[in-house]
Amino acid sequence: MLSGSYWLRQALSKKPKEMSVSQESASSDAPQPRSQDSSPPPGLSSATSTVSPDLPPTHKAASSSSSSSSGRWSRDYDVCVCHSEEDLAAAQELVAYLEGSSVGLRCFLQLRDAAPGGAIVSELCRALDSSHCRVLLITPGFLRDPWCRYQMLQALSQAPGAEGRTIPLLAGLARAAYPAELRFMYFVDGQGPERGFRQVKEAVLRYLQTLR
Repeated sequence: MLSGSYWLRQALSKKPKEMSVSQESASSDAPQPRSQDSSPPPGLSSATSTVSPDLPPTHKAASSSSSSSSGRWSRDYDVCVCHSEEDLAAAQELVAYLEGSSVGLRCFLQLRDAAPGGAIVSELCRALDSSHCRVLLITPGFLRDPWCRYQMLQALSQAPGAEGRTIPLLAGLARAAYPAELRFMYFVDGQGPERGFRQVKEAVLRYLQTLR
């Protein structure tokens, strides 16, 4: 039979265990600090999740319309060839030479490029206004034709004093027959090499270079 002192010792020995349990329960009831792995508040989360590496600034491309509307491409044609009806064959040869060059000059030839049904005078004015340079194929037939005189005066009125835009090509005429309206500018002599075609091409290219 166990004595009373034994039970007393057992009771005393159990007190520390009960205290440790009570401490554990107290510690479990206390608020725990958040761990580093826990998700941050919504506001912080949205701010940090949207951070991305810096991107290089975008550069706007140059407008095609602005590039196409400047320099050589601001007009539809490089050259408008003015000639008499009887000189059509010579004008066609000149146009074929200019268009067949390595540069590929864009030429307006009235019989070929005028709009069907368009008024003759309106088509001439449109062609002159749409061309950088004007070549006047001055021949005996040109001087006899009142329509050619009108073409010459119209070309001069649309570009008065514009050096290099109007290029007279004198063919089959003496220098004395050179029109008085053109005496203030040099002409290309059609009696020269290649009937002056090469000089006409170089004059056109020289003017086009000033547009860059």
